[in-house]
Amino acid sequence: MPAEDVFAALAAPQRQEILSLVRDEPLSVGAIAAGCGASQQAVSHHLQVLKDAGLVEMRREGRRHLYAVRPDGFDSVGSFVANLWPNALETLRDAIEKNQ
Repeated sequence: MPAEDVFAALAAPQRQEILSLVRDEPLSVGAIAAGCGASQQAVSHHLQVLKDAGLVEMRREGRRHLYAVRPDGFDSVGSFVANLWPNALETLRDAIEKNQ
């Protein structure tokens, strides 16, 4: 998934909270809603956005749908940041050398 899509999905604080809730264990929509104080309808919407961005996965367990973080969904963000990092280190080095 392109980094832009991931960043867009992460822009909503509610989605960040949902990711925190499902980080350690898969949870149902009802459990997520209870954990963040939102309606199940709102949580379902946010989960769909996160799923479309590749950040969560859903698995069925009987009649329940459980959602969990997909760590590899953040790979594009990691690559984006890694590409910025060498430039940031170079800028830091130049600033240090200039001040010596």
